[in-house]
Amino acid sequence: MAARPEGTPVWTDAMFTDAEVAKTFYGDVLGWTFGEASTEFGNYTQAYKNGKAVAAVVPPMPGQDTSPQSAWCLYFSSPDVGATAEKIRSAGGTVLMEPMQVGDFGSMCIAQDPTGVTFGIWQPGAHEGFELEGEAGSYVWAEVFTRAPAKADAFFTAVFGYHSKKVKDEHMDYRVFDLGGEMPVLGRMVMTAEDFPPEFPPYIQVYFAVDNCDKAVEAAERLGGRKLFGPMDSPFGRFAAILDPQGATFAVIDTRTTVGDMPEMV
Repeated sequence: MAARPEGTPVWTDAMFTDAEVAKTFYGDVLGWTFGEASTEFGNYTQAYKNGKAVAAVVPPMPGQDTSPQSAWCLYFSSPDVGATAEKIRSAGGTVLMEPMQVGDFGSMCIAQDPTGVTFGIWQPGAHEGFELEGEAGSYVWAEVFTRAPAKADAFFTAVFGYHSKKVKDEHMDYRVFDLGGEMPVLGRMVMTAEDFPPEFPPYIQVYFAVDNCDKAVEAAERLGGRKLFGPMDSPFGRFAAILDPQGATFAVIDTRTTVGDMPEMV
């Protein structure tokens, strides 16, 4: 597989206090199966769809808070994780976990933008990232949710060299980032006071593709998840945001069921 350009979403994982509950939940909602836990790397366990790696779950590290807030972490590709960490600092971000090598799989760090959005950097080695994208049960899209859009826009543009365009809509501040081509790689939404209580932290919402958005929501609710909004029709697909039983937020989208015209970008 050709190396993904720097700034391309390349992987996602989440830490769960009860990894077995997470496996049951996502196995039913997204159709995932799971590999063997890697004891050498903290029981890190990869999820698969149709035999291809799509994500991973991991329990807390020994000695860590036994009740961490579960959250999906999106990793962006980098040819040099150390150099990207320096760009993060120079742009006003914070490196939460210094660059480290993960066996022969690759190297990583965890960082936060100036508005409080946490994300990862992955320099691929043997593990190149997603083996399946854009199909049911796999990653398809992500959006930065922030209360300070100008700061977030400047940060991600500086670190990854993104170009950006804004949706031409006076009622909504939504921006998409690309790497100089027609294909966008990331979106940015504004967290409004009406929709997000002040204690809800900024985050990156990861979207997983599904064959049927409504059925995915029903499965999530049956297993203790909670619908945050949707299902909702859009020109991009029918989608919904879900809070899983351990507090991790994610979204599901049926990209084949579209309603309306694509918005104009400026």
